[in-house]
Amino acid sequence: MYQTIVKEIGPMAQAFEADKIVILFGMEAPAELKEISFLHQVEQAEEDNAIKEGGTLIIDGQEFLIEKVGSAANENLQTLGHISIYFTEPEAEVLPGAVFASPHTFPVIQEGSKITFK
Repeated sequence: MYQTIVKEIGPMAQAFEADKIVILFGMEAPAELKEISFLHQVEQAEEDNAIKEGGTLIIDGQEFLIEKVGSAANENLQTLGHISIYFTEPEAEVLPGAVFASPHTFPVIQEGSKITFK
């Protein structure tokens, strides 16, 4: 399981709602990336590969099925706190740091939101 809390929301982070993309970054993100990211702090990281196809993403009780996981998503999450979550149909070629989840609805995320992968 991997659990984190949203601490800050960049002023442009919600701009990706139409595209149904959530960009997560750790608190140490460069300034230009903070603008477009949901910044979070890890509470619990019990395993290195917490994001799995067929696994569950929970955002404040909203449950999503993880459909596809990019080849570098788990590593990026562990080292940088960074992944991009797409709430759309998976593409043929999944970017290394991408995660695709369904249902394909943009989640409600605010400061203090709890995000869990299991």
